[in-house]
Amino acid sequence: MTHEPSFLAAVADLLGPRGFTTDLELLDPWLTDWRGRFTGKALGLASPASTQEVSALVTLCAEHEVPIVPQGGNSGMSGGATPDTTGKSLILSLRRMNEFGAFDVKARQITCGAGVILQTLHERVAEEGLRFPLTLGGKGSATIGGLISTNAGGTQVLRHGTMRAQVLGLEAVMADGSVLDTLTPLKKDNRGFDLKQLLIGSEGTLGIVTAATLQLLPQISNRRVIWAGLASLQKARELLLHCEAQAPDFLEGFEVLPSHSLEAVLAHLPDARSPVAEKYPWHALIELTAIQGENEPLAQKTEILMVSAFEANLIEDAVISSNETQAEAFWLLRDSIAPAERAIGPAMQHDISIPVALMADFIEKVSPEIEHRFPGTTTVAFGHLGDGNVHFHVLAPKGADPQRWEAGDAKEVSRFVHDKVSQWGGSISAEHGIGQIKRDELERLGDPARLALMRNIKAALDPKGIMNPGKLVPLAKQAATT
Repeated sequence: MTHEPSFLAAVADLLGPRGFTTDLELLDPWLTDWRGRFTGKALGLASPASTQEVSALVTLCAEHEVPIVPQGGNSGMSGGATPDTTGKSLILSLRRMNEFGAFDVKARQITCGAGVILQTLHERVAEEGLRFPLTLGGKGSATIGGLISTNAGGTQVLRHGTMRAQVLGLEAVMADGSVLDTLTPLKKDNRGFDLKQLLIGSEGTLGIVTAATLQLLPQISNRRVIWAGLASLQKARELLLHCEAQAPDFLEGFEVLPSHSLEAVLAHLPDARSPVAEKYPWHALIELTAIQGENEPLAQKTEILMVSAFEANLIEDAVISSNETQAEAFWLLRDSIAPAERAIGPAMQHDISIPVALMADFIEKVSPEIEHRFPGTTTVAFGHLGDGNVHFHVLAPKGADPQRWEAGDAKEVSRFVHDKVSQWGGSISAEHGIGQIKRDELERLGDPARLALMRNIKAALDPKGIMNPGKLVPLAKQAATT
């Protein structure tokens, strides 16, 4: 229905030169996803500065039936913020909506716009002795709106949960331009459905998050980061249970990585050194934290924990960070796995979750099955063992041509991995979202009743299908429903 010239003129009128552009040079950086797998086209880039402007813009798009692709930091892993190739969509950037609202230090709550960058939030609340308990590698570009829309995870989920657990209130613009305001944080509210939870993780397909009230915690005053060499992944699982039993009030994170990942990082990072002298099949990175007044118990607890782990034959060797520099060096090794693996060659990356109790068994059983079925490949699993989420990468055979690999065996590899994950009762997307990269796989493997509910909700809240079309909800069925 779009009457393009009149629509574009109306948008330009509404947002002004700072808020709207059709300049291809300015548009170009926002047309390709972070991984470089999807590139689309768009009518223009809209950058409203307020919820009122977002509301007016969405109303305009609804009238003209112009699809909207919301975008935060454009750092997603599933192509969820990239327009399609038709050039009929409008990119809606929330980056200008980066102001902080009410900040109640005593209640440990802060309201911020969807465009606030995660690192900026960390720095702002730290000024008041508080912290926001979610972090990830892309904290310098990821925005609060994007993190909410994808229900982001990170390295602290074990103790604090995903983004969903941090959101106390939400403001969003719906598909008809109406504004849903649930920003006021209420511990009890039984007025029907919890609509904010419906929007969290919906990837912009139901509404556009414009602001949120977030839960904060006291800033940590001390931490101990432990690097442990392990004989097997099963020992890592036992060590996790040991830590949860012995230090439940201090355990913040528990990551695992195989020797392959550590060696790749050591080859990739200049001057990097292994924390332990010998080579071990697996490694664990454990973080214990304390708030003010718990420093002495933390030091004692860490020592007792390590001694008891050695006595239980769970650890081959371990190093406890002696200062923040060493702690950060340990985490740098973990955070550098993805670029280090990428430097080796093409690979298919899978963000999967399996019931925590089954993760070690899954990796040990499925990895050789993949390598046998696809000769020359290497499986590498690393990540958040504590919450049952690992990044399960399958590296292409040495010397494989990236384009030929991705167009051929790579897709079959992913189908095989996803089939196995489903058979083990897991999820093909633990924290990266579905976007467009996994939409067809969700349709292929998803529970029919669940998919039907998703399509019905999408049809009810977005009857014209303008909210981030082609993402999350399988398109063919969505079109048939609407």
